[in-house]
Amino acid sequence: MNLEKILSISGKPGLYILRVQTRTGFVAESLVDGKKITVNLKSNVSLLSEISVYTYEGEKPLSDVMQKIADKENKGQAISHKEDNAKLTAYFKEILPDYDEERVYPSDIKKILNWYNMLQAKGLVTDEVAVATEEAPAAEELVAVTEETPIAEVKAPAKKAKATKE
Repeated sequence: MNLEKILSISGKPGLYILRVQTRTGFVAESLVDGKKITVNLKSNVSLLSEISVYTYEGEKPLSDVMQKIADKENKGQAISHKEDNAKLTAYFKEILPDYDEERVYPSDIKKILNWYNMLQAKGLVTDEVAVATEEAPAAEELVAVTEETPIAEVKAPAKKAKATKE
């Protein structure tokens, strides 16, 4: 699940997609109603790709947690974030059994489930597939430099000769 351009803006309901970055901020489009808004740099904005959930072993990225929800629900809707806290924590315990119950509050669980359901409703819940956009250089083009390699054997890029006036 790719959460790279999905934003949560403090004081604004729902999630937004980053569309254009400007000099003074950026333009974001609401996932709820499709309206575009301008956001200045003073606003408190969180990228979903940068959010993690506390576990006893460390922190788990939100994309991994949402992928577990998607796997459990077969890419369908999760339970409503409006359920009572006991039901929400039991559900979240099934998804992420080792989450830190002292540092992850019911309000956090509600927010995660609400975000997941918004993304699922818009068809943004998909399997994560890494696609390489650039080809790696061929093995023959790579030069391994070790401590034993004499400097004379390392090929440096050719410098352009400067034209001189005579």
